[in-house]
Amino acid sequence: MTKPIRVLIVDDSALVRQTLAEILESDPGIRVIGMAGDPLVAAEKMRAEAPDVITLDIEMPRMDGLTFLRKLMAQHPIPVVICSSLALEGDETTFKALEYGAVEIITKPKLGTKKFLEESRIRVIDAVRAAAGARLRPFSGGLPIKVAPKLDADVILAKAKPADMNFRTTEKVVLVGASTGGTEALQTFLTALPSDCPAIAVVQHMPEHFTAAFAKRLNGICQISVKEAQDNDALLRGQALIAPGSMHMLLKRSGARYHVEVKDGPLVSRHRPSVDVLFRSGARYAGKNAVGVIMTGMGDDGAKGMREMYDAGAYTIAQDEASCVVFGMPKEAIEHGGVHKIMPLTSIAGEVVRFCRD
Repeated sequence: MTKPIRVLIVDDSALVRQTLAEILESDPGIRVIGMAGDPLVAAEKMRAEAPDVITLDIEMPRMDGLTFLRKLMAQHPIPVVICSSLALEGDETTFKALEYGAVEIITKPKLGTKKFLEESRIRVIDAVRAAAGARLRPFSGGLPIKVAPKLDADVILAKAKPADMNFRTTEKVVLVGASTGGTEALQTFLTALPSDCPAIAVVQHMPEHFTAAFAKRLNGICQISVKEAQDNDALLRGQALIAPGSMHMLLKRSGARYHVEVKDGPLVSRHRPSVDVLFRSGARYAGKNAVGVIMTGMGDDGAKGMREMYDAGAYTIAQDEASCVVFGMPKEAIEHGGVHKIMPLTSIAGEVVRFCRD
């Protein structure tokens, strides 16, 4: 029998600790081995039993989460999921956590509607599983998660034959999907693009409000402009649109022009925004004029949509295993038969530019 993922919860709120423990222990493949109100207590518990994953708050007494994270990664690296209310605000501190080695960032679960609690449960469990599977340390596996049925892109955009896109045009559009490890991967990809690159639409799994800060940060270091997408934004050369956290983003076409639709809806492939939704819309409205890129991440979001893009004539690229933090989403896309080329992260931008120019 596969050993469960052992988790240590570090948060100064007793209510949050209890809520996280209940969420995580609802999954038979996860075991909470301890809870701590601050990093110093956490260090004591770790001496007794080392966890596979730590969930860590940032704002805590005696020692803040960032300081603890830096010490942990320098002395005894363990996959860390930042679980903080700062993520809800898109605070710059959360980006520091990623720089210091955190694998995932999620918002603290809070009381609300049944739908909100169920979605929070899915996100928390998936984040812990993704962290356990990150390249930082070997993945110990786990038992299947018992959650609500996983929906596919049909709930947002029904599958249909591609629009009349049998011709190629000089205007290409690049659709990108990423999850765990994707913030750093996207930075590597987008900073390598020239200012006149094709229009880009990105789905990165991250919390609500965090995407606006992420886009602003990228905009300051890239040659291209980067912004959080708004409904009906045009897709323009030299610009990347990032789907807002907790909203789906679809590619649409009006004549020869592309724009995006941003809309609410249920989780698709366990996520909102969903890569499958973006890729399906790319298959329908861009066809041969699209390039699809799938990057590091756990799960299979994007695999079916990339196959639909492939079948519609798009050129598709998957990040290779060696450069992925988690080789989940690219692996699934490859196994679905929807990938033309498998490449290291540092080569993808050049390949996209080469293909679009040719």
